[in-house]
Amino acid sequence: MSAGHSGPNYAPVEARGTRIEVLRGLLAANDRTAAHNRRHFDAARVLAVNLMSSPGAGKTSLLEASIEALAAEYAIAVIVGDLETDNDARRIRAKGVPVVQITTGSACHLDAAMVHDAWHRLAQDRVDILFIENVGNLVCPASFDLGQHHDVVLLSVTEGDDKPAKYPVMFRAADLLLISKVDLLPFLDDFDQDKATRSLRRIANPAPVLPLSSRRRVGMEAWLAWLRRMHAALPAAVEHAR
Repeated sequence: MSAGHSGPNYAPVEARGTRIEVLRGLLAANDRTAAHNRRHFDAARVLAVNLMSSPGAGKTSLLEASIEALAAEYAIAVIVGDLETDNDARRIRAKGVPVVQITTGSACHLDAAMVHDAWHRLAQDRVDILFIENVGNLVCPASFDLGQHHDVVLLSVTEGDDKPAKYPVMFRAADLLLISKVDLLPFLDDFDQDKATRSLRRIANPAPVLPLSSRRRVGMEAWLAWLRRMHAALPAAVEHAR
């Protein structure tokens, strides 16, 4: 620390061209695999939904409630991503649907190759809706296309209404924003759904915003209706991708 300064010194970050090129190459390869995955899903007329959020926002609880509500209408399968453990996969499997667990180790997101391998472990001709429960993280997952048709981001009321402003890349990617755990709002005085929605609009995202509590089954019908519309909008099945 130099004399006369009371805070830490920050040196400028040197640009690393080689690292940038490597990252671009990785993303390009991922995008090719993602396009291949999407051809698989389109060929089988499977709605692929990528669920993203921070840890603990309620993705697994939402899946449990959704499976219970839709099991009589659709064949559902789930791909679950976590750094470690198969806790979430076991919860989903208990609902009677096929699940493939991806344990990423140190990786903070799923990528298209992981999803491709997991998809081929499922009985593809018996799936109408594929949910991909991404690793809990508000940064990395937004940068990796998996071949999904739609990105759904959960924002728990316990996280604060400023998250769309603080993590714009993630929330800009959302085709639907779910405000989760709204049953806790009576006990919180620092979450404003209108403020969260305004933050989403400021980053030029016109996506619908739906409040719900999957545990209390509050607001679930709007979410289920959205899924039904998205599945009905899928194109007719095409020649199967190899």
